[in-house]
This record gives sequence, structure tokens and C-alpha cells, in this order.
Amino acid sequence: MHRSDLSARARRYLMCPPTYFDVTYAINPWMNPAQPTDAGLARAQWERLRELYLALGHTVEVIEPVAGLPDMVFAANGAAVLNGQVLVAKFRYSQRIGEATAYREWFVNHGFAEVYEPEFVNEGQGDYLYDGRLMLAGSDFRTDRQSHGEAQELFGCPVISLMLVDPRFYHLDTALSVLGDGDVMYFPPAFSPGSQRVLRRLYPNAIVTSDAVAADFGLNAVSDGRNVVLSQTATTLMEALRERGYTPIGVDMSELRKSGGAAKCCTLELREDG
Repeated sequence: MHRSDLSARARRYLMCPPTYFDVTYAINPWMNPAQPTDAGLARAQWERLRELYLALGHTVEVIEPVAGLPDMVFAANGAAVLNGQVLVAKFRYSQRIGEATAYREWFVNHGFAEVYEPEFVNEGQGDYLYDGRLMLAGSDFRTDRQSHGEAQELFGCPVISLMLVDPRFYHLDTALSVLGDGDVMYFPPAFSPGSQRVLRRLYPNAIVTSDAVAADFGLNAVSDGRNVVLSQTATTLMEALRERGYTPIGVDMSELRKSGGAAKCCTLELREDG
């Protein structure tokens, strides 16, 4: 189904340079501390992503990285933002807890009037993805399902709980990507049977991907409504996007993927609308 009504919308993103990026612990199946990392390459790949957003007409804010927090580069996990309201992350693993303080301080210092301290564990836009009408919310690996109620009260929009069941896809943004208002792509087996039924009902025309595409972090993508930034090796997914009228743009995030993240993980959208 080719869509002719697609249009890009200028976005505002928050990113964190991978100054201290490394893999020194393992909190997901992709992390292997025995595998060497290249900080220079990670920085070059991150810079390419930032420059691409700027070339597409988007605004990129930058938060100062903190020594000892190697995963802080994955800015999407720092908070969920809608209507200019901020639900700060509360990380599940001790290695990342300090990131929440840094992100909260950034939002407070940059004019966000409503910065909410959560009661329940959540990992920001890693598990909260807004489709223009609904907030899709992942649970059971990193975000507590009770956090979904907090998000609904804060943002005032319906929250759809989706249970993740494959530990490789521990955040919603590794298994599903919002392309535009009411349009998504996702990997069904990453979700429980009930959540798969919900997704089929909500998005009967969604792009459904294979295990190989999902494992290649093809779904950890960023869309502005027309342009879709995703893993450059997800060629079959790129073709499916072109058939729908989207413009896929491949990026190399191979170094940062050693910690289990790609383009979307590095990108926190600062949504003023909702």
C-alpha cells in the first residue's frame, strides 16, 4: 500500500556524545565485555547520525556525557516526552541509574516546566513510542507495567500495554518503530500472543519484519513522517519502506550496536505536541 500523503515534519531531538562509550558489563544479550570497542569509531558513527538529522532540517540538542556512564549515549532511554511534559527514566539496572539524574537535570535546566519523577521503573522512549494518537508502551524486561498508568496520567493519552517476550528485544524500540501517525513496522514474535493480536487490530496495514531484520536492529529506526533513518544493512526493510512511499536512509551504527543500540536508541525526541 503506497502512501502519497506522507510529509516530513521538523523534529527536535536530544542526543548524548559517546565520549565514554564502552562495553564493560552485560545487561542484555548483545553485550559482551570481552569484545573490544573502538571509541573513535563510535564517535564517528554518532556524528554521522547527528549531521544527518541536521541535514534533514531537524534540531539536535546535546547533553553533556558523564564519566562512568558508558550507556548514556542511548539518550532515548533517558525520558519519555510528550506535550513538553517529561517522564524521567528510572532504570532497572544499577549500572545505568546515574543516567536518570543527568537527564532530569538537563530537562529542568532547559525550560521544561513539568518534569515528573517516576514511582515505577521505566526506560523512557526505549519503551514509550507515540503514534500520534496512542502511546505504545513496552513491558516485562526494562519497564514495569505499573509505569504505564503513570504515563497515562501524565500525558493524558491512551496507553497501550505491549508485553515483550524475547530477551533480544528488551526495549519496545528494538521490536517496533513508529513511521508516522497510525503507521508502524514491527517484529511479531518479539511480543506475547495477546500483544500480537492488539497490534494486528490497531495496525492492520503495518510492515511486518523477519527475525533477521529485527536482529539486525532494522526496527531501531527514527522517522520524521517521510524519511526513515535505520541500519544500512536492513536492505529488505528499506525496500518495503520505499514501496510504502517512505524514504529510507541507511546509517552505520555497528560499533554502538555492541551495546545493544542503534539509531533510535541514540535519539530522544522532544515532542511539544501530542
